[in-house]
Amino acid sequence: MKSRVNVLIIFLSILLSGCKNENQIPNIIIIYTDDLGYGDVGVYGAKEISTPNMDFLAKNGVQFTQGYASSATCTPSRYALLTGTYPWKEKKARILPGTAPLIIDTTQMTLPKMLKQQGYETAVIGKWHLGLGTGKVDWNNHITPGPNEVGFDYSYIMAATQDRVPTVYIENGYVDGLDTSDPIEISYQKNFEGQPTGKNNPELLSMMWHHGHNSSIVNGIPRIGFMKGGDSAKWSDIDMADHFLNKVKLYVKSKKEKPFFLYYGMQQPHVPRTPHPRFIGATSLGPRGDVIAEADWCIGELIKTLKEEKIIENTLIIFSSDNGPVLNDGYYDDAVEKNGNHTPAGVLRGGKYSLFEAGTRVPFITYWKGKIMPKKSNSLVSQLDLFSSLAKLTGSDLRADDSIDLMDTFMGKSDEGRSELILEATTRTAFRSGDWVMIPPYRGPAVLKAVNIEIANSQKYQLYNLSNDISQKVNLAESEPEKLQEMNSRFTEIRGEGYNKIQKLELK
Repeated sequence: MKSRVNVLIIFLSILLSGCKNENQIPNIIIIYTDDLGYGDVGVYGAKEISTPNMDFLAKNGVQFTQGYASSATCTPSRYALLTGTYPWKEKKARILPGTAPLIIDTTQMTLPKMLKQQGYETAVIGKWHLGLGTGKVDWNNHITPGPNEVGFDYSYIMAATQDRVPTVYIENGYVDGLDTSDPIEISYQKNFEGQPTGKNNPELLSMMWHHGHNSSIVNGIPRIGFMKGGDSAKWSDIDMADHFLNKVKLYVKSKKEKPFFLYYGMQQPHVPRTPHPRFIGATSLGPRGDVIAEADWCIGELIKTLKEEKIIENTLIIFSSDNGPVLNDGYYDDAVEKNGNHTPAGVLRGGKYSLFEAGTRVPFITYWKGKIMPKKSNSLVSQLDLFSSLAKLTGSDLRADDSIDLMDTFMGKSDEGRSELILEATTRTAFRSGDWVMIPPYRGPAVLKAVNIEIANSQKYQLYNLSNDISQKVNLAESEPEKLQEMNSRFTEIRGEGYNKIQKLELK
């Protein structure tokens, strides 16, 4: 009799546990790479680079073939991801210097704020690049407002990009490892007296600059902007991937008892490409290929940690990139010379900075062990949609203006996608509707020579049918005048008449 009672107790415990897990909201991790192209990942066609861990997520989750970042550059995409709002609606959403003020209003609803309301602990680890402070930052004291003021309980970030000063980590608003007797000074206007620069002191460089990156030197690498002091706090470039990964692992291990949202902003493969020595030569493509291999390893280590902590089955992972690829983006690092047969954009035209597809169509994968059945989806989805979709998943009634609830699509339960989408690149915009994409006329060079990328400027309208012309080779604007008029009318309705008032792109 006693044994029967014990069996019954065990059975009820398992049953109740199963019910609890069924209703439990998942941990959510967004892995956001930097400048990773559509063709840089194995499952998207890469043959010269091995990405087994990215491929694992895709083969065991939903791999989207029409997944989009909101912009062809970093800051606007990150703004859209965290707010669910088109970046062209915010004039300050452009490539920011390291001294830029925070561009997200602290009263604005954000993805981490929404998830906090649903019981989540929230964290950002890695690249930020959405501004800090209100205009003039004292880097030697508490830096606010920042990530913590827009919804993140914990933040461990770099202010902007790896190629921009300040070259320090910031934890919850304080520079990590700062010696107050060696205060930090930052300027994007002029150098500090006596400080060497990449332009004037090439003998000090371990990496040569190609364009723009010729100001202060840190670790032998010339940067954008000028910096003095803070030597004890300066990061080690070759250790950056390991450093952020270790912070990610510690966070996951410390928060496994509660639902958490982690925004993991990886720095790879953005310049300067500085793989750890153990990854040098991991590919035949030079530093760019090697840092992609390094990023893939980091993802594998994160997956391993989730398994070890026994939370992999209750963790939704979303993997994507902030924009398309670029080879030479400011340094001579053999990215062009050693690229070989690799095509970072895959079959797509353009790249970073471009209104052609390769600017914004990026790797986009959702993975949740046991909840998402593997499939390849052709549904049109945008990173904008994560806000409303995750709100639906976690039981929130909040929705963002430009964000659509596509949670069933992200879960692989539906093939419904967006019907239309505004694409953005350096404040220029284009319109995607169904299989069609329309690019209005813009002045300026057709090719951005510094980076050798077609950015889609033309004096004429461009109209492409992506269902049979994914590489955008045939402009149908003249042969399909009715479709062009239809597209342009709807685009103007959404975007407004002043869509052609754009900001000049300056590569630093």
